[in-house]
Amino acid sequence: MHVHTSCSTYCLKSLAIMMRFKGFFVSNLAVLESILFQNSGRMCVQIRLKSSGGSKPKKKIYHRVHELDKVMDLQKKPAVILQLKDIIQSHKNKCILLRDLEKEVGFVQKWNCMAVIEKYPTIFHVSGGNRTPVSVQLTEKAQRVAADEDEAKILMEPILVKNLRKLLMLTVDCRVPLEKIELIENELGLPIDYKKSLIPKYPEFFSVKDVNGKAYLHLESWDSSLGVTAREEKLTHEGESKGGGKGERVKISKDGNYPSPNAFRIYYPAGFRPNTDFLENLERWQKLEFPSPYLNARRFDQADRMARKRVVGVLHELLSLTIEKRMTSVQMNAFQSELLLPARLLLCLIKHHGIFYITNKGVRSTVFLKEAYDGSNLIEKCPILRYKAKFVALSGRLDSTFSDDIRQKI
Repeated sequence: MHVHTSCSTYCLKSLAIMMRFKGFFVSNLAVLESILFQNSGRMCVQIRLKSSGGSKPKKKIYHRVHELDKVMDLQKKPAVILQLKDIIQSHKNKCILLRDLEKEVGFVQKWNCMAVIEKYPTIFHVSGGNRTPVSVQLTEKAQRVAADEDEAKILMEPILVKNLRKLLMLTVDCRVPLEKIELIENELGLPIDYKKSLIPKYPEFFSVKDVNGKAYLHLESWDSSLGVTAREEKLTHEGESKGGGKGERVKISKDGNYPSPNAFRIYYPAGFRPNTDFLENLERWQKLEFPSPYLNARRFDQADRMARKRVVGVLHELLSLTIEKRMTSVQMNAFQSELLLPARLLLCLIKHHGIFYITNKGVRSTVFLKEAYDGSNLIEKCPILRYKAKFVALSGRLDSTFSDDIRQKI
């Protein structure tokens, strides 16, 4: 896409002026500008490299995946419903006065909550009025479904412990600042009180120690059986690791996939048409052996081809440890020092757009693991996500976020 509206051009010029006033400058290496020019079917990513002349920035087409963009829109109403449910259940009498709602969610969000309360009487029951304060509580049907949350939390605990251990094993020092765990606690599916209810419960695995005045979560014991990536587990399950061995010539398919224990699952968008040279280079990359993401990154030269492919494996595994197989780009960048991620992380993600997808929908850009989704639907849901889907299905919503059989079970 090479044609932009005058409005977009004006906004970009204004942004450039503001950046100069704020002291931003282009580094001596290269800068990938996170400016995505959106169109109906694709985005144009502007990459500015250092040059002595006044050449224009190079532009590359970044094809949009509408189904994954849609995920961000589909989560808005369910998020408000679940937030209200948590607020109501947090009160002793399991109800909240409507006048106190603003104290819980703020002035702006209050109106969204009130709209949801009015729209979904199957979930929220409103009582009072005239001389008595108006209050909101869950309907009897919603209360019955909400009672399943405790069971979902019990089923989640071993999953959370395992994923938290694997996250610490990915890091170079087997430790992460607690403030960074807090940054992704929702993505990991951790309960709000995990620092009191979960970590002290497993002293054989975790400890919290002070390092230079900052609290760190430490891994207490290494478990080699956990050092298997989600990618390797899936290949073993599907039996694909048996293909593409030495002495066996298997031509790469046009979709970029290759039967090899070193290959990643590739999902290119419908509008992407790779040429022969691209596929040949991709075949070499897919066949290239690389160190496990669970080996310490300090052991490798970051400029080496195998080490660069290992970074892709680290990002793949990091997303696999989240319950919805996605994180914001800000959250991923936060782990740069712990995982020794490249400085130009966004460029790495865009380069491997068959594995990862970046959407600008929502407040912040979000990175998806493509293989985890079928259209807009997350393929594998953990117990807490299945519970949440069951509760939100009380609203009668039939979007692809939820399984079709959930409503039939309510």
